Amino acid sequence: MITNKSDTQTQGAWESYYGPNLGYVQEQYERYVNDPESVDETFRKVFQTWGAPPMAPVQLAPVSAVSANAPFDPSLLKKGVDAGKLVWNIRAYGHLAADIDPLGIIPKPDTRVLEPEQYGLSQSDLAAFPASLIWDGAPENVKTGWEAIQKLRQTYTGTIAFEFSHVHETEERVWLNRHVESGNFPTPLSETEKVNLLERLIEVEQFEEFLHRTFVGQKRFSIEGNDVLVPMLDELVRNMADDGAEHILMGMAHRGRLNVLAHVLGKPYEKIFSEFHHSPNKKLFPSEGSMGINFGWTGDVKYHLGAKRVLKDGSVVQTRITLANNPSHLEFVNPVVEGFARAAQEDRTKPGYPEQDVNKAATVLIHGDSAFPGEGIVAETLNFNKLPGFQNGGTIHIIANNNIGFTTESRDSRSTHYASDLAKGYEIPIVHVNADDPEACIAAIRLACEYRNKFKKDFLIDLVGYRRYGHNETDDPDTTQPLIYDKVKSHPRVAAIYAGVLEQSGLVSKEQSGRLIQDVQNRMKEAYDKIKDQEQEPANTHQQTPAEDRIKAIKTGVPLKKLREINSDLLKRPEGFNVYPKLQRILERRETALNDGEKVDWSLAETLAFASIIADGKPIRITGQDAERATFAHRNLVLHDVKNGSTFCPLHELPQAKASFAIHNSPLSEASVLGFEYGYNVYSPETLVIWEAQFGDFANCAQVITDQFISAGRSKWGQKSSLVMLLPHGYEGQGPEHSSARLERFLQLGGEENFTVVNLTSAAQYFHLLRRQAALTESEDARPLIVMSPKSLIRNSRVASSGKELSEGRFHRVLEQEGLGKHPERVERLVLCSGKIAVELEEALSKEEGPLDWLHIIRIEQLYPFPEQEVREIFARYTNAKEILWVQEEPENMGAWRYIEPHLRKLAPQGTPVNYNGRPERSSTASGFQQVHSFEQQQIVSTALNQKSIKHNIALGR
Repeated sequence: MITNKSDTQTQGAWESYYGPNLGYVQEQYERYVNDPESVDETFRKVFQTWGAPPMAPVQLAPVSAVSANAPFDPSLLKKGVDAGKLVWNIRAYGHLAADIDPLGIIPKPDTRVLEPEQYGLSQSDLAAFPASLIWDGAPENVKTGWEAIQKLRQTYTGTIAFEFSHVHETEERVWLNRHVESGNFPTPLSETEKVNLLERLIEVEQFEEFLHRTFVGQKRFSIEGNDVLVPMLDELVRNMADDGAEHILMGMAHRGRLNVLAHVLGKPYEKIFSEFHHSPNKKLFPSEGSMGINFGWTGDVKYHLGAKRVLKDGSVVQTRITLANNPSHLEFVNPVVEGFARAAQEDRTKPGYPEQDVNKAATVLIHGDSAFPGEGIVAETLNFNKLPGFQNGGTIHIIANNNIGFTTESRDSRSTHYASDLAKGYEIPIVHVNADDPEACIAAIRLACEYRNKFKKDFLIDLVGYRRYGHNETDDPDTTQPLIYDKVKSHPRVAAIYAGVLEQSGLVSKEQSGRLIQDVQNRMKEAYDKIKDQEQEPANTHQQTPAEDRIKAIKTGVPLKKLREINSDLLKRPEGFNVYPKLQRILERRETALNDGEKVDWSLAETLAFASIIADGKPIRITGQDAERATFAHRNLVLHDVKNGSTFCPLHELPQAKASFAIHNSPLSEASVLGFEYGYNVYSPETLVIWEAQFGDFANCAQVITDQFISAGRSKWGQKSSLVMLLPHGYEGQGPEHSSARLERFLQLGGEENFTVVNLTSAAQYFHLLRRQAALTESEDARPLIVMSPKSLIRNSRVASSGKELSEGRFHRVLEQEGLGKHPERVERLVLCSGKIAVELEEALSKEEGPLDWLHIIRIEQLYPFPEQEVREIFARYTNAKEILWVQEEPENMGAWRYIEPHLRKLAPQGTPVNYNGRPERSSTASGFQQVHSFEQQQIVSTALNQKSIKHNIALGR
């Protein structure tokens, strides 16, 4: 608002403006009145201070002093505008001149944009302006424009530097700038805090030194060079716990992990030293192998393991800290931890969508400076920031930046100036901080926590340090970075630097610093002495595998009366809700699907399974790129009003529901979303979590998550999951990217009964399987479930099931073709198959006119673990069989054949050949030509049903 001023005051203020200059000012004022934000900040300040410019020419000076025809000099206003530009550029680009590089190895950028001379401004020019004219909110002790520029340069180019100009939300950007410019930032540490900070830095350093001396040649991926990361995490934990976070979820790669485990997670020194001391190969190179404690599980190297810690503050606040287990596939833990956080924030005990409280859990991800811009999973995870089904109220990111990736320098790792530049695209505030200034690092964390808690968004800290050793402690870095490591060798450690600062201020003496070091060394020596002569006790002697008898005993049927009630309630709509007419007609057909003589199709079986599961009190979460509708438009669990676009989910209004049902369309990403869902499930094991690929082939993009987490997480880390993966699979002539979910890859990964792989042929089978999986959550028998889900079969009438099959049946690992095999002594060929090809064989059988007592068809519904008992019992009935034939639609080197062949040969009666019928070996999964596909498919089916081909195969010696 413009203050009221007398005409005399206004005239005096504006008397130096006349002619075109005054006209320009008047034009700017008119714009200002309409919209203050439309003019430069300098003009806003001028108008707020001086009021409106006069509408008539102002007498500048006595006529005797100045000629009326004197030329106009607009330099005064221009200098004010240029001073405003300089202020803006210091805020936007001050980081380029900041002191954030401990070793001085980062190339110096062009920083002329920060110099007054670049704008034709001198010290006297700036001193002539009041500070408030060019710096809105300048501290009271800053009087002139020159002082303002010096103070702002000091703020933005010190050991902590800021990048906020890419944050487009005005409120956030203004808050950030004013916070750091307030004069109260950084808040000084108390004397106690400073001494504690020094002690923590000494603990961090001496821990690494002790490991280096005691376990020579063992890899540990030390934190040295970024030691201050540990007290930063300490500060983060304190801030988040004080703000009420009940869960703090952390993810990081291996560098510095042992130190974080020891000091942030509180893992006892004895435990860590024991893992080193009892490693069977501790004297071997490279010493990266199994740990002494891992006799039960396959185990993992020490620097991949996570931990949990619970902090208590009286009887009110309890904070659980979790560091996620992580493989050496850097950054892939990011979405897993994001899933942890979302699970920790949600209340799933009520119907509808879960209730989320983002204050209940906080997330911190620690990245590598090469991995952050290099791994696509980082961008995928950052994209969760504002997505309804995936956001978690803000993650604090820390790049542990040592300016080296493996053995190469930054110029080999990225095309951007900073490792953090990727975050700009997501409008995430960025702070760069010198790892040799511990107090600046603590200030950065406090700012990050305050921003996250206020705006519920991500924040990034680029912690710029170095790496004291090579990629690991057995690696010689001088080979590839001789100049850098010449500096590293002579560079003092941060504990010594900070001790010197405190000694200079008189807060501690050299003797006190020495005693702190000695005390830490003594504690570590005592811990090591306790374990070095002890025998290591194995944690487990074997990995528990699911008990088939226990699983079979699970009752998955639902009384028909209850199913009918649920089905009826699912068809109810809010008054005035207008469903798309075509879809409404499809949904109305479900009304009688459970009647005698009617059938339940795949989509209704799924919906009834979901409804009955939440009616049992078990929460469900399902995501996928088209999860609400489903890729093939069969699910439609979120209905859209055709007149106003509002949505309605019948499962949210189901009267029988006792738990939440969350369904979200996911971003166009596989790796990050699958990792998120895995993390969500691990952290909330009571939830049935389902991820559906748009096409099963697209799971290729999430192979790391499948390999490192889903298939091996239990074996490596004892990390249980019951995640369901729905992967549409089936050959229908849609080409190589829309046919195969790569069944063979999951079967190849199968071991120790680590998950279940199925390829189903009936709606009832799917219904019972989902209910069985829900019943297994939280139990020792919980395992991930991989489903080769159908495409065309979704609407195939042969897949539909009666209501009785849902109410009285159960899941069968093996099914036999109805109408065949009634005369076992006559059966010459046993056909085994799985999935869609089995239904196509059934369709072809319905058209056969001759006798079929020579044939029997067995459907392997569960491929892994292989149902050996059922297949053995079937084979025992058909002792006259001349051939066992595996039929599949995938190429010979894909699908189930290479996996199942040894199982069938093991069980086949002596002398009975086991043969293959399917497409030949291919490099591509499927043909893109419909004509070729149809011909091949028909040939596979007709060969399987051709009795004469038995003799042909035997004659060829197959």
